[in-house]
Amino acid sequence: MSGGASDDKTAARAAGVPVSGPVPAAAGGESRGQRHHPVRWLLLCVLSCVVTFFVWVWGALSGGLDVGEACALRGQPYDGAYRGEHLRELDQIFPLHDKCNESYDLVPVWVNPALVLLSLVAVGSLLASCWTTFVRVRRFWRRRRAVR
Repeated sequence: MSGGASDDKTAARAAGVPVSGPVPAAAGGESRGQRHHPVRWLLLCVLSCVVTFFVWVWGALSGGLDVGEACALRGQPYDGAYRGEHLRELDQIFPLHDKCNESYDLVPVWVNPALVLLSLVAVGSLLASCWTTFVRVRRFWRRRRAVR
């Protein structure tokens, strides 16, 4: 039987149980400083902002240049009176709507929830980037004071 402390730690790591001490990179772990790097959070923020922009453009241009023609292509009647009454609602930046009539919207149903979710990811990752930067700067100054 070749049981030992290292075998127990390896088995615990395989089971997903936290083990004291750093997990070696070969075992699938990363060093603590690399896992929560501010640049990763910032990249996630930028990526979600770019995707948010493209989703918004997709929704804003979903009716095309001629809404009446787009409605006809989808088999929906175009109601100019309804659009005239709700013109302010149709010109909003958010939530996006481009209605043919009272019951049919040319903007896909997934666009507005995706905009909300992607915006929350952008804000959250920006806050995480700021927080991890603050923590790194604080650790740096504590170590520097400790050396003196």
